[in-house]
Amino acid sequence: MTLAPQHRTAIGRATLGDQLRRHARTRGDKVAVVAYSPERTETTYAQLDDRANRFARLLLAASVGRGDVVAVMARNGVDVIALYYGALKIGAALTVVNVMFGEREIARQLTSARPKAVFAGAEFTPLLPDATVLGAELDAALARLEPGEPEAEVDEHDVAMIVYTSGTEAAPKGVLIPHRNYLISTAPAWSWGLQTGPEDTWLFVMPFSTIAGLGSMTTLTLMGATLVLPATVDPVSSLEIVERERITVIAQTPTFYLALAAVDGFGPAAVGSVRRAMTYGGQIAPAAVAAWSQAAPDVRWGTYWGQSELSQLGTVGWFATIDDIPGDGDPSWIGKPVSHLEVRVVDAEGNDAEIGELICRSPSVMLGYHDDPERTEAALASGWLHTGDIVRIDAEGNLFFHDRLTDMIKSGGMNVSSQEVERELHAHPDVLRAAVVGLPDPYWSEAVTAFVVPKPGTEPDPAALIAFCRERLAAFKAPKAVHLVAELPVDVQGKVLKRELRR
Repeated sequence: MTLAPQHRTAIGRATLGDQLRRHARTRGDKVAVVAYSPERTETTYAQLDDRANRFARLLLAASVGRGDVVAVMARNGVDVIALYYGALKIGAALTVVNVMFGEREIARQLTSARPKAVFAGAEFTPLLPDATVLGAELDAALARLEPGEPEAEVDEHDVAMIVYTSGTEAAPKGVLIPHRNYLISTAPAWSWGLQTGPEDTWLFVMPFSTIAGLGSMTTLTLMGATLVLPATVDPVSSLEIVERERITVIAQTPTFYLALAAVDGFGPAAVGSVRRAMTYGGQIAPAAVAAWSQAAPDVRWGTYWGQSELSQLGTVGWFATIDDIPGDGDPSWIGKPVSHLEVRVVDAEGNDAEIGELICRSPSVMLGYHDDPERTEAALASGWLHTGDIVRIDAEGNLFFHDRLTDMIKSGGMNVSSQEVERELHAHPDVLRAAVVGLPDPYWSEAVTAFVVPKPGTEPDPAALIAFCRERLAAFKAPKAVHLVAELPVDVQGKVLKRELRR
């Protein structure tokens, strides 16, 4: 029996742009985005859909269509969201360039993505002189275009976004993610696992150039939530916005929570509205949980793990205090797999193991790496996504993050998990943050080396920190050296750049 291709037409297809149109019709007056740029503005779902439609018509007029790529380099803002949905409505994909990139990094991403059209915030036009500038002149051009939904053929298997990995270990890879991943897998997992819904007001500080940013924005707008976009992500202004907007949800890396807790004025009046505080990309510091538990005693902490290759979300776990965490409060806990994810933990030979590489199967697995068949084949070998993450699994199915395969330290013929050593350093009363790497050593091959940010007002003795670790770990795992630093190098999300420490 031959059926009409309804999955490519508005009658039955499952595409992201269609959901924005539905929101415009069913909850058009709901505020989709509150943006500080720097003046505060509100954009409803009806207004966002209208602007997306105008961007779609602008792209069509520039001969951009299904299968093409659109690139943008701009800070988080309404126009980036509208441009994204405009591209999706005509079957094109969006890639976002990190605003911290220099000329060489920009050229590398654009050469890889080969965009048909490039847009940029005004401040980035010196780096992208041929880009269409987001600003008053473009606003006027959009206003002259006809309103209404563009007519275009779009398929749920079309690529919606090309997200480039952070490159904390190696050259970034362009991850191809289609529409269907979010509609049938990632968004439902957010609803069930992260308990997300239209009543949420999110402090959104995740850059759109990352899967955490572009992916979360996609899911939250699919669900009809409200995103609050600060003009900057400094702790002082972020805390002010949390209080002013009565933020209910924050999701960020552990360093962000420590930074907010250190701001004058941090307390119940400022963060009392927060109901869920979610963290990813590193172990939450006990000091952060302790500070927030006093200021917002009703807040629930969520730990989650994911990857660009999984369209973001993989595992989730909830806790109120460190004592609630399985494994006797082990902060390396990343929860359990969300409902759409099937996992195995395997050793180097592919056998099931208690500690090993986490491999996954899910409807949210990427299509592959852009123009990189070799790395795609390696990542998807044997019908599973090989994450490159080493985890431990217990009898109840809880997962504990041990390390990236590339971050395992080979010291004296023994494997050392940098995360395990970091966890013990975080238990020291004078340690605020710690990162551990292996550095070349003629005797050990790699010497376990720690970089420590002391708590304010303390001056821990490196020798005492080494002794502290030797009391709690096998001798070969203890750091051979500890360096006290004012701060750790981090990327735009707050993830520690261990490659910089190794240098």
